[in-house]
Amino acid sequence: MNLYVGNLAREVTEDDLRQAFEAYGEVSSVALIKDKFSGEPRGFGFVEMPAKDQAIAAINGLNGQELKGRALVVNEARPREERRRGGGGGGDRDRRKGGGGGRRSW
Repeated sequence: MNLYVGNLAREVTEDDLRQAFEAYGEVSSVALIKDKFSGEPRGFGFVEMPAKDQAIAAINGLNGQELKGRALVVNEARPREERRRGGGGGGDRDRRKGGGGGRRSW
């Protein structure tokens, strides 16, 4: 079961998360999410636990608990929504009738 872990302090490491979650069972992976440009932590991550009952125990035991001064937010991770490309719209920049290609003819 994939778990979302939020409200993480900047100082939290993957090892810190692994230790916290291993108290509830086997942890198969831990990933802290970082900004792709700065490399700074974004304050959340994911923990994968293969046994659902252990993962639920971890949610119940760790959600709201403090780690390095911040109360953790722990819940089942939702699947990523597909990102749309392009941003849609934009439209015609010159909305005057007849267009004119942006040139003014006085």
